[in-house]
Amino acid sequence: MIQVLKTKKFWTELVIMTLGMLVAAAAVYYFLVPSKLIIGTISGLSIVIAGVFDAFLGVQVKISVVVMIINAILLVLAWLLIGKEFGAKTVYTAMILGPLMDFWGTVLPYEQLLEPGKTSVMGDIWFDLMCFVLLLSFSQALLFRINASTGGLDILAKIVNKYLHFDIGASVSVAGAMICCTAFAINPFRMVVIGLIGTWINGIVVDYFTASLNMKKRVCIISKDYKRLQDFIIKDLVRGVTLYEVTGGYSNTKTMEIETLLTKDEFARLMELINTAQINAFITAGNVSEVYGLWIKDKHKFRKRQF
Repeated sequence: MIQVLKTKKFWTELVIMTLGMLVAAAAVYYFLVPSKLIIGTISGLSIVIAGVFDAFLGVQVKISVVVMIINAILLVLAWLLIGKEFGAKTVYTAMILGPLMDFWGTVLPYEQLLEPGKTSVMGDIWFDLMCFVLLLSFSQALLFRINASTGGLDILAKIVNKYLHFDIGASVSVAGAMICCTAFAINPFRMVVIGLIGTWINGIVVDYFTASLNMKKRVCIISKDYKRLQDFIIKDLVRGVTLYEVTGGYSNTKTMEIETLLTKDEFARLMELINTAQINAFITAGNVSEVYGLWIKDKHKFRKRQF
């Protein structure tokens, strides 16, 4: 444990998780709580439960407390079904969501942002919906990227993603739709439909952000100077290459084609070399949203191991 605390990766991911949850907490506190808009999230379910306690039992229950209780139950599932790393990270993110909502309530209560007689920060329920979805989806994608989550519904989505191999966005939408239906207990039909639409959009946006954050470039290069490019990719970019012998259809000349996967920054460095050195090359590049297998994530450790 002490060795883990000394690593740069631990502190980097801790900062990412904290900032991601700060954004998620703001999305819930400012755009869900005032409008009582129920999106398919555990936060939305918590609003329903708190509303039921208030309406039928006359008991005021803090939404942040309900969030923490539900998350605590789901964290056990995360630990058992997904893995210790995901479970440990999600314990942290789930447990700070409630306190961070209280933090926003102390720093800038949403009541100060409401116009007289309004229950929407943006003045329109659809604007509230869009703001919430964009902020929460970005937070979810950011945390999924480091094998963490915002807790709650994301745990269920991650379980479905792992064992049934659905897209993470589809998993979020299906689980969220079921939670949305609980909103009939406190909201009119129109508000439930808006929540279902928001849940569907949330799944789409999560997939978009996830693909954008994980984007790689599949690069194919045909050039007589392939050896120089091969050395640069392997030694400077620390990426693997695959070589194919190809024959030009027009000239019938045999040459080599290089294929490699690079990040956007690495692709920019490669193109800078080609342009600066005036290397004659035919290049195609396409986007790849997911990479499995022997992809080097920590090139610093890889260099140490190799040299």
